[in-house]
Amino acid sequence: MGGVTSPLLDLPGAVAGDGVDAPVAAHYGSFNTEQRALEALDAFVDLSHRDVVRIEGPDRLTWLHSLTTQHLEQLPPKQATAALLLSPQGHVEHAFVGYDDGEAFWAHTEPGAGAALAEWLDRMRFMLRVEVSDVTADWAVTWRPREADQIDDIGAALAAYELIPRAKLTEYAAAAGQPAGVWAFEALRIARGEPRFGVDTDHRTIPNEVGWIPSAVHLDKGCYRGQETVARVHTLGRPPRRLTLLHLDGSENRLPAPGSPVTAGEREVGFLGSAARHHELGPIGLALLKRNVPTDETLTVDGMPAAQQVVVDPEVGLHVRPKLR
Repeated sequence: MGGVTSPLLDLPGAVAGDGVDAPVAAHYGSFNTEQRALEALDAFVDLSHRDVVRIEGPDRLTWLHSLTTQHLEQLPPKQATAALLLSPQGHVEHAFVGYDDGEAFWAHTEPGAGAALAEWLDRMRFMLRVEVSDVTADWAVTWRPREADQIDDIGAALAAYELIPRAKLTEYAAAAGQPAGVWAFEALRIARGEPRFGVDTDHRTIPNEVGWIPSAVHLDKGCYRGQETVARVHTLGRPPRRLTLLHLDGSENRLPAPGSPVTAGEREVGFLGSAARHHELGPIGLALLKRNVPTDETLTVDGMPAAQQVVVDPEVGLHVRPKLR
C-alpha cells in the first residue's frame, strides 16, 4: 500500500504535490517562508504518503543486522537509523529509515515501496521468530526538526522523522506548529546532499556513489549481501559514479525534470535526480555523474548551465561529505 491521501490537504492554502508526492502538500502558500520556518525549528512536514513497515519478534534486530548494510544487532531503543538492502552485485534494491522501540522495528520508505520491502523481508524469515507487516494504512510519517543540525546534517536529520497513528494526523498538525510542504523539505534535503531513493538513484546505484557511507552503511560489521562490492570500492576509493550538488542557472523560471540528462559539451555524463528552489541558494539539484567528470567543469541540464559542488569525492575512499553551507 502507498500514496495514502493526507487529510492535511484540507488545511488553508494547501496545494497538492506532483507525482508520487501528490498525496501530500507541495506547499501551503509560500515554500520560501516554509523553509525558513523549518530552519527556525518552528514547522513540520507532512510525509504521510511514505510507506511504513513493522518488524516484530525477538529475533528482529539480529535478523535485520544480517540482511542489511547497517549495524542493528545492539541498536538502542528509539535511535533513528538508515539501512539498505543490496543485490549480490551491491546495487541498492531497498532503502529505509527507522528505529526500534524495544518491541518492534519501525521502518518507513518511499511511497509505494513498502509492499515490496515487506514481501522481500517476509521471504527471508525462514525459521526465525520475526513477523513483518505493512502498516501504512494505520501509521503516518512526519518530519519535525528539533535541533539546528537536523537541517544541515544527514545523520542528524534522521532523528527528525516521527511516526504517529494516521487517525491522529490532524490532531498532531494542530499542535505541531506551522505546516511546511514537500517543496521546502526537498530543498533542504538537496542542500545537505541527501539522496532520495528512486529519484537520485537508479537500478545500478551502489552506496559508495551517493554518499550513503557512513549514514546508511556500517563498515565494521559482519557480512551481508553485496558487501564485497561496497568494501572493494571503498578501499579503492574510486566509485564508478558520484553524487554532486548542482547550482542551476536561475535566469529561467523553471526546474529541469527529474531524469534529465546532464551533459559536458556534447557528451552525456550523467542524470539529474531531484531539483528544488532553495530560499538562499536558488535553484539546486542532485545529479549522479561519471566519476571522471572534472569537479570544476560547468555542466548543462535541460539547456540550463550548472556549476558543481562536491558531495561524493571522486578520489577519496572514505566519502565524508563536506559541509555544503
